[in-house]
Amino acid sequence: MNLVASSILIGTGATSLVDLWALARRRILRTPLPDYGLVGRWIAWLPRGRFVHRPIAATSGVRGERAIGWLAHYLIGSGFAAALIALQGAEWIANPTFTPALLFGLATVAAPFLLMQPGMGAGLAASRAPRPAAARAQSLFTHAVFGIGLYASALLISAAYG
Repeated sequence: MNLVASSILIGTGATSLVDLWALARRRILRTPLPDYGLVGRWIAWLPRGRFVHRPIAATSGVRGERAIGWLAHYLIGSGFAAALIALQGAEWIANPTFTPALLFGLATVAAPFLLMQPGMGAGLAASRAPRPAAARAQSLFTHAVFGIGLYASALLISAAYG
């Protein structure tokens, strides 16, 4: 299987696990689901020259923002999978190992901490969130789940195509 297809499948699998975790978290811990429509709104405003919103929920909605957000969610996951494969080498797909996937998943928390949360009005590493420590912990745990998903998805691909 080629690297692009592998990246898409591994990224989609890992991102799907994150979404399943969000559903379980809502059911077990009563936490709200992520609103990818707000992510789509933030992305849609970028080409219009607006990076920072205070907060994004107060910014005017954009047509198709939910679809934009969900598409971005999965494209970003696939992009992160491609970056992991680039760092580990294509042979990692055939013989995936857990530690690099988990560590890389945790490292991807830099994206929301340094870009999305500040841009959406929550501040650097959710410093302006109502409960910053809880928001940070949730982000870290979610990105750990993403790392586990990278590994599990690569295992499935290696078993299916190896």
